[in-house]
Order: sequence, then C-alpha cells, then structure tokens
Amino acid sequence: MTRGYLRMKKDADMAFIDNPAIRAVPDKYITVTVDVGKILKSWRESLFAHEWMLPDGRLRAREELPPGEQPKRAEAEEKIKARQPLEKPVLGIGLMENVEIGAGRAVFLTLAAQGVDAVPVHIPKSNRDEFRPFMA
Repeated sequence: MTRGYLRMKKDADMAFIDNPAIRAVPDKYITVTVDVGKILKSWRESLFAHEWMLPDGRLRAREELPPGEQPKRAEAEEKIKARQPLEKPVLGIGLMENVEIGAGRAVFLTLAAQGVDAVPVHIPKSNRDEFRPFMA
C-alpha cells in the first residue's frame, strides 16, 4: 500500500492509503492530488450529486443527507477525528464528461465539507489528460 499525506487547514496531517477498489487492477490507476473546489463544481452535474449537494452547490450537513448516506458521513468524520488512515477516493469521468466520485465518496465529500482544499485520489490512467484541469 502506498501512503500519501495531506496537510489540512486545521494543521493536521492526514494519511491516505490505497483504496481496495483498485487492488485488482493497480496498473490501470494513478494517484493525483486534485483541487476539491474544481472537482465539486464538475461533480455537481452528476446524477448522484443531489444526495450530498444542495441545488446551490453547497454540501449538505450530515442530518440533511439521505438516511443511507448519514452513517457513511459519520464513519468518515470519526476516521478523520481519530486520525486514522483514509482510503483514497476513486474518481473518473462520466458519460456527461463531468467528474464522477466512485469508491470513497463519503471520505472525499466529508473532507470537502471540512474545508480541505486538495485530496489525493485514484484516477484511471486513461483519464489522466481529462483530469489535468482538476489537479491541485
């Protein structure tokens, strides 16, 4: 497993580990650090964004999330609070040419809600050029 570190606004280092979703095909993915704001702006166009995002683009508070998403947010918040290593989210480009957040959505969006500016993520090697504008 590779680890990455991120300096959060709160002046704490967060450790990141490889997401288990890529373990079967690690040669097809690379790790890049993305600008959270740019990712959210693109992801807003996703069919799944409404679960975590309000129509004006703000992220929902935990209690505003659908019941199935609230425990995921709580788990991500606990891991962050306990300084446990976080699995890198897996991002890709969707059919509408917007960013999609696959595995690790709760981690990515919880970090975003806490004001983190940049997050290390896995992306398919085939999407490297499409992600250049989103890199931190």
